[in-house]
Amino acid sequence: MRRMTGVVLIAIGAFLVTLAPLIRFQAADKLIAAPADYYGVSELRAQNARYFSVPKVKVLTADLDITVTTRGDVEESKGDHVVWDEFTAVNDVTNSASGIQLDQRRSAFNKYTGEGVDCCGVNVDKEPVQMSGQIYLFPFGTQKRTYQVFNATARQSFDARFVGEDMVNGLPVYKFEQTVPPTKIDTLTAPASAIGMKKSGDVRVNRFYDGVVTYWVEPVSGSPVKQEQRRHDVLKTEDGVERSEALVADAKMTPETVDRLVQGAIDGKDQITLLKDTIPLVSLVIGLVVAVAGVVTLLAGRGRRASRSS
Repeated sequence: MRRMTGVVLIAIGAFLVTLAPLIRFQAADKLIAAPADYYGVSELRAQNARYFSVPKVKVLTADLDITVTTRGDVEESKGDHVVWDEFTAVNDVTNSASGIQLDQRRSAFNKYTGEGVDCCGVNVDKEPVQMSGQIYLFPFGTQKRTYQVFNATARQSFDARFVGEDMVNGLPVYKFEQTVPPTKIDTLTAPASAIGMKKSGDVRVNRFYDGVVTYWVEPVSGSPVKQEQRRHDVLKTEDGVERSEALVADAKMTPETVDRLVQGAIDGKDQITLLKDTIPLVSLVIGLVVAVAGVVTLLAGRGRRASRSS
């Protein structure tokens, strides 16, 4: 009986010891992924922003309320990628003007790495675009280095440089900064008089965007927990002369949004730590203890048989 018990204990211990690295290096990497059914609403505020009002045909100064709603498309999220749809509404709080700017985009990205995937009708404002770089998330286990991050306004990816470590609501994070050079994002017509030109009728103008986007990222989960955008849009006539501001704003996430994102990052970090560290370690320790107990049981059984035979 002791011999059988010892053999069983050794077998169980060996199984648990073998299971530990399998969980750590194989199962965990498959279980840690961006969700297909994600839903979230983020809010930003921009105080004393300036923007060109189409109805009033002039530049206004106002506080802006920016709401970003993101929802996962579960049906289109297949294999190693997920698809998220996003809608952004900008409202003028000062002048009670809603929907001064409405944007939407459809993104597909690798659920393990966060990198863009060219599929599933990805677009920005209904125009097809090839997305590259990090889309919504930084990689799990974010490093202190430069990453390519997709900028929806410019519709291309740019470097996001690691600029230091920081704390957000007591959570250790990495800070990244993306600088976007002046980039043409639209062509439209505007009254010549509205943009300071001494002529009648409408003229064609190009809208150029440049800015700086700052991300605070929890490195274990790769989750951004805070974001700020310094945006500078201008209207230029085709001769390259800047004629008017289109949107100048310094937008920051609200404390409520940051609180929600921080809690989500903490939950994600805890789950990753559980899968990659806690469970494998517990499995290894218990496996070793059980295996040693099995060896001890076998040796004790042999000792007893030897004493009886003598």
